[in-house]
Amino acid sequence: MSLLNELLNTDPDQSKPTVSRKNFLQTVAVGVAGSVVASCQNTQTASAQYPVKTTSTYQPPTGQQVPSSPPYSPPATVPKDVSKPIELEAWKSDADRKSAPTPTPLPPDQRVGYALVGLGHLTLEELLPAFAQSKKSKPVALVSGNREKMLRVAAQYGIKPSSCYSYEDYDRLKDNREVQAIYIVLPNSMHAEYTIRGAQAGKHILCEKPMANSVAECQAMIDACDKANRKLMIAYRIQYEPYNRYVREQVQKNAFGKPKFLEAVNAQSSANPNHWRHIKALAGGGALPDIGLYCLNTTRFVLGEEPVEVFAYQYSTPDNPLFREVEEVMSWQMRFPSGIMASCATHYNVHDSRRYRVMCERGWLNLNNGFAYEGQELMTSRADGPIVRQENVSISPKNQFATEIDHFSDCIQNNLDPYTPGQEGLQDQRIMEAIYQSAREGRPVKLPLVGKKDAFRGPEPTLT
Repeated sequence: MSLLNELLNTDPDQSKPTVSRKNFLQTVAVGVAGSVVASCQNTQTASAQYPVKTTSTYQPPTGQQVPSSPPYSPPATVPKDVSKPIELEAWKSDADRKSAPTPTPLPPDQRVGYALVGLGHLTLEELLPAFAQSKKSKPVALVSGNREKMLRVAAQYGIKPSSCYSYEDYDRLKDNREVQAIYIVLPNSMHAEYTIRGAQAGKHILCEKPMANSVAECQAMIDACDKANRKLMIAYRIQYEPYNRYVREQVQKNAFGKPKFLEAVNAQSSANPNHWRHIKALAGGGALPDIGLYCLNTTRFVLGEEPVEVFAYQYSTPDNPLFREVEEVMSWQMRFPSGIMASCATHYNVHDSRRYRVMCERGWLNLNNGFAYEGQELMTSRADGPIVRQENVSISPKNQFATEIDHFSDCIQNNLDPYTPGQEGLQDQRIMEAIYQSAREGRPVKLPLVGKKDAFRGPEPTLT
């Protein structure tokens, strides 16, 4: 019975309460005070469980005294291995996604130094900023034909003017001991030359996709790096991006049943006919090698198979100055040994769309913005008896440029084979040449059977 009921309890034989109003108020006051004291005692008990005193005051030299608390460093496990994350005390329950491990950047003097060759959109907008999120890599040199721009960028990123080179003195990189690797971010027609010269200068090579403009160029790049005993990796950032890796993992283990069909689109709108991407001698082609390559390479990556046949169509709008030399659109199908079919398309003159869907026996995975730098959105659907379950899958994002660069640095530091070596780029070039042949001849083109899964990739990487 509550205190109020006790106080107002009425004798069955009497019509008045057993306490007076005065006694009632006094008793309530005592009860409230007791509750406050009990509450304070509970608070003190909770505070007593904290390792240090929780309240204090601070008296500044001038001004009013303010409440504070003593400094306290919560417990942490600090591993001896600097590549392992510091472990902080837990505070979230398993009802929420746990925080990512604490960052583990190597000290600057232990990171791999990169020379970036070419200061266009990708280098300035994505690559150089990505080094701020890398753990094992740092920019230490630049190569450009525009010295004024190069010196400005060097000052922004703390790169010494003496480590700024023109294309004419590119070979002097061999004398720069800070540079261990070269990242080639040039028009496609320049990839082979600067890869070969870079390997001859004794540097490991990370080269942007597409690898080159022909199978012969790709093979020459591989041979030069092998001869110089230097590593060669092609910058297929998608293969290091968490959402794409998750899709691959689900497909490879048949989580939605066996994959049967895949459709992929990568499209964007161009505007400058004088840009090198619209000059065939520099780009090698139009939409296909630039952005359609993502459809091709990601399909191979997700399935782990190589196509045995392609059938393609291409088109360019007549009299459009953007497409005097290169294709506006390429659409193609690929047939795989397991019976899987893939339908891919790429376009240079529509609003951007970067997505793909893998359709399986009992469900599908749809990755919107799958080929974009950020903003991936993954939805899955699966049959569960009479129920159709659809999920929006959220994965902690990572900067895919930083992740791929750090993988190459890890390969250099620990003498590992890159996950996307030159052979991976060479295979894409073979398939693209077959796609162009099919589009020209209006017929399917067969490709050699490759029975081994992931035949052209290196060992599965450990990405942090």
